[in-house]
Amino acid sequence: METKKPTIEEFLVKIESLKEKAGVDLSTAEDLSLAVMNLISLEEHFFFTGVKTKKNEYFDSSQEIRNLRKELLKELIPNHEGETWCISKHLLSATMRLIEVGNKLQSENKKEEAKVKFLQAYKVYSVFWALKLKLISGQLIKNTAKNSSQFEDLVSKLANCCDE
Repeated sequence: METKKPTIEEFLVKIESLKEKAGVDLSTAEDLSLAVMNLISLEEHFFFTGVKTKKNEYFDSSQEIRNLRKELLKELIPNHEGETWCISKHLLSATMRLIEVGNKLQSENKKEEAKVKFLQAYKVYSVFWALKLKLISGQLIKNTAKNSSQFEDLVSKLANCCDE
């Protein structure tokens, strides 16, 4: 039995009710999600630097960064079920990596390839928001990732970092 996908209008009504009930500040959450992405990236860099240099202090630094990342991710995903915590972390990590690849392609003047990576990053990031806002369950992510345009529109309308 397939679950009916909510429309953008239904999402917006749900978001407005969340904002009124809990005072949801999506611009702050968006900034926090970007901070978590960068902390995940730092964990990876400390790991690789530790392996390459054979210096254990990089592993210690990685652990400190990991603890901070876990703390901040808890603020983003306070009430999680099953694997949604890890799913969220990996969605943010994948978003960051796709942005990094897009930036590298852009610097190599491969603008069309970069644009593809940036669009893929935004799709993944949109799925993160749909999961965070409980618009989908972890079980629906596979289908959502294939048809994420509704969520991309939603993110564009809701997570405006310039709206203070």
